[in-house]
Amino acid sequence: MRILSRKLLRQLSFKQAIRRCTYSTGKVSDFGQPSSASHPQLMKEGELTPGITTEEYISRRKRLLELLPEKSLAIIAAAPVKMMTDVVPYTFRQDADYLYLTGCQQPGGVAVLSHESGLCMFMPEAKPHDVVWQGQIAGVDAALEMFKAEEAYPVSKLDKILPNMIKGSSKLFHNKLTATPTYTDMETFQNAAHVGKVRDLSVFTHELRWAKSPAELKLMKESAAIACQALLQTMFHSRTYPHEGMLSAKVEYECRMRGAQRMAFNPVVGGGPNASVIHYSRNDQKVKDGDLVLMDVGCELHGYCSDLTRTWPPCGSFSSIQEEIYDLILQTNKECIRLCKPGSSIRQIHNYSVELLCKGLKEIGILKRDEYRTYHQLNPTSIGHYLGMDVHDSSMISYDRLLKPGVVITIEPGIYIPSSFDGPERYQGTGIRIEDEVLITETGCEVLTGSMPKEIKHLESLLNNYSHTMGMEAITV
Repeated sequence: MRILSRKLLRQLSFKQAIRRCTYSTGKVSDFGQPSSASHPQLMKEGELTPGITTEEYISRRKRLLELLPEKSLAIIAAAPVKMMTDVVPYTFRQDADYLYLTGCQQPGGVAVLSHESGLCMFMPEAKPHDVVWQGQIAGVDAALEMFKAEEAYPVSKLDKILPNMIKGSSKLFHNKLTATPTYTDMETFQNAAHVGKVRDLSVFTHELRWAKSPAELKLMKESAAIACQALLQTMFHSRTYPHEGMLSAKVEYECRMRGAQRMAFNPVVGGGPNASVIHYSRNDQKVKDGDLVLMDVGCELHGYCSDLTRTWPPCGSFSSIQEEIYDLILQTNKECIRLCKPGSSIRQIHNYSVELLCKGLKEIGILKRDEYRTYHQLNPTSIGHYLGMDVHDSSMISYDRLLKPGVVITIEPGIYIPSSFDGPERYQGTGIRIEDEVLITETGCEVLTGSMPKEIKHLESLLNNYSHTMGMEAITV
């Protein structure tokens, strides 16, 4: 059996390693994903992925090992390729935990982490046919040379090597969301699960991912800035092209032109009563003159997501009824952001938002009295969530956890009044949400989406004075 370790790799010349497993254009090697050599415009020397150094990835694995019990084993599989048809795949997105620990952006691999062996990667083997059709992929050599694994094997050897590693472990942790039959069907794994040795690794990885490093925060700020610029351009566009589908296309175009790899989720573009559907995604209606449009968008930049929402009238003016509800949501947004600081929690902020909104809706006349049941029909959502490599990041961390510097959350009060609501007719079919990204700092917080206007006077001024001149201009980054 061929075993290639870092020690053996050092005995080979670098040219030999490249010749065996990588495609080379001139002197630049292709490991199936960007490197500082192949993409100097994107990455600096020492970075494994844009903005994140190899040393930071190694540090993440060390921190995970510090959390894992002695003699335990962690198995993390790459995300699977999902198919749209029998021959057409959906755009691949790597599992956040696998990317966080390895830096590998490609499918087909399984990583195993232990105190005894460090990082052991099982990598897919490129077949000539696959290379012709899909290009080069990272293999065993890349695992050692690029991702700095202590050991690496072809994934075809997984069933020969992993069972012995499992037998020698006291506890077994794996990522349940990307668990693959490649290892879960193994008898040793099933035996371990039967006796209660198998646990969810997310308890530990989400803990590590919860508070962001300075390098991660830099990427998150850039992702937020891109989303803000894109949404502002889309707002200008909305007066001339008030169509949900066009606005969805516009914001994605603007995000990608500024460097985002993809949208963090399908944009929510709800015009008029469609805005009362919280995660409306059909985006197939024209926005009627005088109606509001709610846009909930976010992009993904080198593995880190943004998420913000704004609601505005493409016609350029809020009606008195729209302004009444909008102002309540805006003031709730501001008051909740003031609570964002170390020592508070999402749960505490949420409870305060419910008090503010219930009081305001009662004063407006939408709620007849302190009807919390009716309120929750109009807003069944939380005030926010954690944000990071996933849109709803670190989901294993309770909303009761006290916030600390480096944590990024959203603050997104809203009200969603369906057309069928048993209340004043003038408010029926209204949906308004204002969402910001908030970074918890040592002294309080920083609003990462603060550059995107949300005051009524600012929105109306921009729509009436700039839409015609800026809506179709070329972007400036």
